[in-house]
Amino acid sequence: MTVKDAIAALRRAHDELAGWAAGLSADQLRARSGSADWNVAQVLSHLGSAAELGLGTLEAGRGDPERNQPVWDRWNAMSPEEQRSNFVESDARYVDALEALSDDQLQSMRVDLGFLPEPVDLDFLLGMRISEVALHGWDVAVSADPGAALPPYLVPFVLARIPTFAGYLARPIERAGTVGVEIRDPAGWYHLEVRDDGGSLTEASGPARAGASTARMPAEAFIRLTAGRLSPEHTPEGVSVSGPIDLDDMRRIFPGY
Repeated sequence: MTVKDAIAALRRAHDELAGWAAGLSADQLRARSGSADWNVAQVLSHLGSAAELGLGTLEAGRGDPERNQPVWDRWNAMSPEEQRSNFVESDARYVDALEALSDDQLQSMRVDLGFLPEPVDLDFLLGMRISEVALHGWDVAVSADPGAALPPYLVPFVLARIPTFAGYLARPIERAGTVGVEIRDPAGWYHLEVRDDGGSLTEASGPARAGASTARMPAEAFIRLTAGRLSPEHTPEGVSVSGPIDLDDMRRIFPGY
């Protein structure tokens, strides 16, 4: 997957979510989303404000933490209808700017996000944005469809970053151990190490050691699990966990955000 592939995926995701959001009624905008703390309009507001900040970071080549709170405050003060319409415009501007980058910029550009040890390339930057769009897009979709899944075309991009993000999101529980996770669509293996201080996730070539737990599930369900979005009512068929660490334990390891 190339940087151009990632930009094309963001364009498709924008077109789909913007089109869907346009048809939402006033009640649907105010309905509970898949995010515990936000309604649907607030999720769109989060995506729109992030696109505005992302565009500013892209244009300047570095993030400005002092700019964040005023932007968030302005978006939080909008009505649900304004949050919807401004999301569409803000996200479109960000995707337009990405599409306008030259081949040389796509390869050479580095961006200082301000919270990482060193500047990142566009591959990393776009991976972060795709993960955000995929999961918060699900938050919007699940408000109308309890069986909603992540778009298949976004799943490979999120999987490419999942060891980094999952390790950051993991929380300790009262036990330690290993879970070998077998995913499908696409197929692969991961090993989740559960420790007193949280956990870490690494790609693997097969099952974990003897005595470890084994989890099997669709790749999109595993992504949602690590983001705290695989509650019992949103767990598809074909998810199974056996061994000392069970599915409820894994949900507690990844409480979400």
